[in-house]
Amino acid sequence: MRLVLTFRSVAGIKFPIQYNYILQGFLYHYLSPELSNFLHCGGFLHGERRFKLFTFSSLMGKYRMQPEEELIEFSPPFRLVVSSPVKRFLEELAENLLHNPEIELIGQKVLIEKIEVQPPPALDRDLLIRMLSPMTMYSTLKTTEGKSKTYYYSPFEKEFSPLMERNARKKYELINRTSADNLYLKIIPEKVNKNCEKIMKYKGTVIKGWKGTYRLQGSTQLIQIAYECGLGAKNSQGFGCFEVVKNSNCL
Repeated sequence: MRLVLTFRSVAGIKFPIQYNYILQGFLYHYLSPELSNFLHCGGFLHGERRFKLFTFSSLMGKYRMQPEEELIEFSPPFRLVVSSPVKRFLEELAENLLHNPEIELIGQKVLIEKIEVQPPPALDRDLLIRMLSPMTMYSTLKTTEGKSKTYYYSPFEKEFSPLMERNARKKYELINRTSADNLYLKIIPEKVNKNCEKIMKYKGTVIKGWKGTYRLQGSTQLIQIAYECGLGAKNSQGFGCFEVVKNSNCL
């Protein structure tokens, strides 16, 4: 399930170029204290991993970069897609925003002009998708000195797609309480170049992600999980949200 939030302000609204943490904080603020605290404390447990089971897009609309000030200014209206398989998450968010349509984002007054429930697309076993926010996948490695190091994968590396599949399986098993061993997922770059690589910061931590257009093939169960939860890692920090560009029945 997805919500599309349309924002409007009297004039343009300025964000830091690295604004993901602001949007995440905004979403938490308009949940109930119980659910917000639960997600803050780690969320849903699967083995030794925790998942928050939501994702959101980058802001969409006309914008102007102000690199000298490290700001990005959006002209009204601009939109945000929020996605989750957890019905309560989206219901609380929509209800609280409907009751509080005039909000503040980093000290600037903004009106929630529209809240739309986006109908799910037809999800075949072979889809063309476009990233609405960068997707990321990483491993924590040990250096020769014994220190931990985070390695971010490129979608052109052989490890990328299998790690994405493993991630989607864990989310599926968490949500459905059943094994995903017989399900598969494959990600193939279609229109992806060096400009699609995004070096971002989240509360001071550097995260490497990728936008672009990809072919997504596999079991419809995992494709649906990826669509609702987001592809890859760090979904609740604004990574892995995508839209379906075109369906294909070639499989």
